[in-house]
Amino acid sequence: MKKKMANLSLTAMLNRCFRYSFSKAGLRSSTMDLGDGTVMHIWVPKVHIKSRPTLILIHGIGANAMWQWNDFVSPLMSRFNVYVPDLLFFGDSYTSRPERSEQFQAQCVMRVMEAHGVTVMNVVGISYGGFVGYSLAAQFKERVEKLVLCCAGVCLEDKDMEEGMLQVKSVDEAVSILLPQTPQKMRELMKISFYKPRKGVPTCFLNDFIREMCSEHLQERKELIQALHKDRKLSNLPKITQPTLLIWGEHDQIFPLELGHRLERHLGDNAKLVMIKNAGHAINVEKPKVLLKHFKYFLIDTFSPMEPGNHSNGCKTD
Repeated sequence: MKKKMANLSLTAMLNRCFRYSFSKAGLRSSTMDLGDGTVMHIWVPKVHIKSRPTLILIHGIGANAMWQWNDFVSPLMSRFNVYVPDLLFFGDSYTSRPERSEQFQAQCVMRVMEAHGVTVMNVVGISYGGFVGYSLAAQFKERVEKLVLCCAGVCLEDKDMEEGMLQVKSVDEAVSILLPQTPQKMRELMKISFYKPRKGVPTCFLNDFIREMCSEHLQERKELIQALHKDRKLSNLPKITQPTLLIWGEHDQIFPLELGHRLERHLGDNAKLVMIKNAGHAINVEKPKVLLKHFKYFLIDTFSPMEPGNHSNGCKTD
């Protein structure tokens, strides 16, 4: 009996619950070998309805796609054909190739979408997933209609870290927090990810989560973060032309709000910035209903993320 109890994992149990939730919402799991040492896992609709637009939800660093998008799949399925990929080195996606850039991630996402017969889509990306989503829009201009970026510091420059804009002082420090291997580092991550981080999370659960979700492909994930920061300059960032909604937590400590304003300036009239009050970086966890409202309004009803005439300077929501 004691041995059975010791083998129980709350994280693994939650993962199974999320799989059931995705399936109940109308998605099925699909794993595809792209033929070059790259395997992509993606959740796809059990039935693709041609009259509905297609929407891809791209996750950030940490856990897998199910953990980050579970609250969103069911509400969005009524209006979209929803596709939810696991990026390389998350979930069941991986590659033996050496590429670690967000450009390569975007190419793999597009290849798996093409394999499922989808050529035109809307894209939502959160944090690291926003980097991949932006690259999709830049590389495949005719295939991405609208783009939503949530707390995605794509206009980050390598000098920002040196000049003190970010909480961390080096890429190695960022890696140690974003890929936590101890309960102490997990608590640091929670502290800078949430506006109001949960207190008193048991150490046993943190250890369980690290073991189940943060230990696999650790070296490759480090390389993803390193590639993200290397020689990054705003002058090298292409200007996408698709209508783009930027959503930011007011108290984001991983990619500060200033990066949202910078990206809005970079994109000009094609972009609108919405700031969500009382939220940090993990807005998908802290403010899922607010996010859903903006997703639907922007992607379905109109280009503007809020009521006509509102812009980022006064565009704040609870």
